[in-house]
Amino acid sequence: MENKESNRNWELAHFLRSRRERITPGQAGLPEGGRRRTPGLRRGEVASLAGVSLEWYTFLEQGRPIHVSTEVLESLAIALQLDDKERKHMFLLAHRQPPPVKQIPQSKVSPVLQRFLDGLETSPACVMDARMNIVAWNAAMYILYEGLDQFSERERNLLWSTFISQDFRQMKQEQWEDHARRTVAQFRTEYARHVDDPWWREQVAALSEASEEFRRYWELHDVLEYSYAHKIMHHPLLGELAFDYVTFQPSDAPDLQVSIHIPLEDGTTEEKIKQFLKERRS
Repeated sequence: MENKESNRNWELAHFLRSRRERITPGQAGLPEGGRRRTPGLRRGEVASLAGVSLEWYTFLEQGRPIHVSTEVLESLAIALQLDDKERKHMFLLAHRQPPPVKQIPQSKVSPVLQRFLDGLETSPACVMDARMNIVAWNAAMYILYEGLDQFSERERNLLWSTFISQDFRQMKQEQWEDHARRTVAQFRTEYARHVDDPWWREQVAALSEASEEFRRYWELHDVLEYSYAHKIMHHPLLGELAFDYVTFQPSDAPDLQVSIHIPLEDGTTEEKIKQFLKERRS
C-alpha cells in the first residue's frame, strides 16, 4: 500500500513539474526578464500564483506524502492553466476521485417556460436562478417591478433589491421584515452549495457593507426552503394587492425557480392588474 501511494505521489509530482515547465512567465502574466536555467515557471512563481508557500509546493513536487485540499488543487489548476482533462487527471492522482463538478448557474429559460409565464396573464410571475437573479418574467410582473426590463443584473437580484431598494420596501411595508428574513434564510440554504464560488462571497460582502439589517439576519445563520406564502403588496397607484404565492422548480431545469403571485379569489387584485395591463398596452 505504501509503495502504491509513493508511486501516486511521484506521478503527481512529475505531472506538476511537466505543466510548470511548459508555461512561460508571459503566459502567466509575470515579467519575462532574468536568466532562467530551466524552461517555464520557477517553483516560487507557481507557489505565489496558487497562494501557497514555496516550501509546501516544493514538497509536493518532490513527491512527499502530504495532503492537498480541494481548494489548493483548484488554485494549482488555475496557476498551471490546466484544461478540463488535465484538471481531472490531477485530482485523480491527488484524491483518487475526479474533481467536483463546477456549478454554472443556469440563466436562460426555454421558449416553453416563457410561454407558460406569458399564459398566466394576471398572475405576476418570474423565473429566478440559483443566485436569486430574475432571468425571465411576464407582463404582469411589471406591476411589482416597474422598469424591470431596464434594471441592471444586480437590481434584478431579489436579495439585493430586498435590502437596497426603497421602492421594494415600500411595496412590502409591514411584511418587509418577514420577507427579508425568509429571503436571507433561502439564500443561506443555497449558499451551502456554492460556498467556494467567489460570486457568492462577494455578494454577501457587498450586502454586509451596504445593509446593517442584512448583516444582522445573515449572522443568525437561519436556513429555509418554502414554496407557499400569502403576500400583500402596496402599489403606489393601485393600492393594496393580495396574492397567494407559490414556487416550484422545473424538472428539466432544477437550478431555476418559478415564482407565481396568484391574485386572491375575491377578484379585487385581478381587476386592478387587468386595468394595469390594459393601460400599459394602450
